[in-house]
Amino acid sequence: MTRLPDHLLDACRCDPSAPFGQDPARDFGLNKQESQQALAELRPWLNTQQRMLWANRRNALLLILQGTDCSGKDGVIRRVISSFDPQGVSIQGFQKPDACEQRHAFLWRYQRRLPGPGLLGVFNRSYYEGLISDPLDGLCSAAELPARQQAIAAFEAHLLSESIRPLKCFLQISKGEQKQRLQERLEQPHKRWKLHSSDLQSYREFDLRQQRWAEQLSASHTEAAPWYVIPADHRWLRDWLIASLLTRELEQLQLDWPDNPPPFSAEALQQL
Repeated sequence: MTRLPDHLLDACRCDPSAPFGQDPARDFGLNKQESQQALAELRPWLNTQQRMLWANRRNALLLILQGTDCSGKDGVIRRVISSFDPQGVSIQGFQKPDACEQRHAFLWRYQRRLPGPGLLGVFNRSYYEGLISDPLDGLCSAAELPARQQAIAAFEAHLLSESIRPLKCFLQISKGEQKQRLQERLEQPHKRWKLHSSDLQSYREFDLRQQRWAEQLSASHTEAAPWYVIPADHRWLRDWLIASLLTRELEQLQLDWPDNPPPFSAEALQQL
């Protein structure tokens, strides 16, 4: 089992003074073919570790995928999370809150879909949308944001107290790359179904949204729950970085198969 070294993973840790200060097209001197091969070789180890996580049912991991439209959140789920046993994975996607969800506190819909003990949870978008998208969609005012920031900080502290380890990843792409991917979706029928009219508005607001995300990443980056800003112009690098971050998280859990006493003996089985 080989993953990317710590110094490359730590190079993706958010710099609160300039969250998007690095080039989203940087490749760390890696290449596509070798990175894809390394990910393929890592898959069996990831699968075994996730099964041990499920067997012990003490801790849970929560991978948070944020990013602009077309940044590759769905791609990470297809190409990285597919390494894991689906019985031990909980994938939750969040769009604009519906009428029922709007009647509750903004964290309600996220709290009720957290991964249970032993699960790998994936949030395709997360509670941070309550600080970015909700104001732009008219669902909350700017005056409400400080209280929401405090609620998120308390919520993440609660996750850690419940042995849910958040891994917060922002997939950073350039404006030019987003435009190219939107063009691909326009031209290719197998991608066109993913287009929404809001995608055009999101592209037009790219700079504004980046500015707001930079502010929130700076404010919510902590030692206990850091942000990783993943260069995502290269899909293969994005996948390899996130797989390596997940690997490091699982390594830190030092998992093994539980050594529970058997519920019955071999002799009892032979007597049946």
